[in-house]
Amino acid sequence: MIRWCEHFTAVAKRDGLPIGKPVEYDHSMYGHQVPGGMISNMRHQMKIVGMEHKMEAALEEAAAVRKDFGYPIMVTPLSQFVGTQAAINVIVGERYKEVPDQNIQYALGIWGKEAVEVMDPNVRDKILNRPRAKAWTHWEQPEPSLHDIRQKYGAQLSDEDLILHYFAGEDYVKALPDHGKPREYIDATQPLVKIIEQLAKRKDSNQVYIKQPGFTVRMEKRSGVETPA
Repeated sequence: MIRWCEHFTAVAKRDGLPIGKPVEYDHSMYGHQVPGGMISNMRHQMKIVGMEHKMEAALEEAAAVRKDFGYPIMVTPLSQFVGTQAAINVIVGERYKEVPDQNIQYALGIWGKEAVEVMDPNVRDKILNRPRAKAWTHWEQPEPSLHDIRQKYGAQLSDEDLILHYFAGEDYVKALPDHGKPREYIDATQPLVKIIEQLAKRKDSNQVYIKQPGFTVRMEKRSGVETPA
């Protein structure tokens, strides 16, 4: 555990990323149960519209929306449904005046038939009593074949990339740095040649010096050329 902590701390320092630290105990977490990563996103969204000062109200509203929705388990995508609706309610200033399509689908039972039974009936009626709900009333989930999906997104994609494209969408994948390809980090498990190759690409230093008993490597950048010694 300590080794991995040291590794990721070094990566964060190298890339200028914030260092994680324990947060203060917050009893309200047991009420709204909004995941920590989602709280950060909600705070950012509230800040964009100039309402970061109402973050606590949004979390309190999340607990109320979760109750209205029949206490769904707060995992993706249901936690996003609850959190998004709570933020909208606070920003607009009126509960359920604006409702995203996903929550209309939830009220219709598209994301689970139990929602029809456990939702607050008054809230469900309010959500479905709008013209947009009619567009989703008779909608059915399309089920393309694996062949169709590969034809759409590219036969060369790995299974993991294919799943990411299909469920997240191409726009989301394209928005990711390097189209979602994971960055490579050097560590002691990689061959020396690979480590030297990665060190040569670094722009934050002109010299790299590695020394161990009976072994020395020095690299120096000269006019854009890496010279090993």
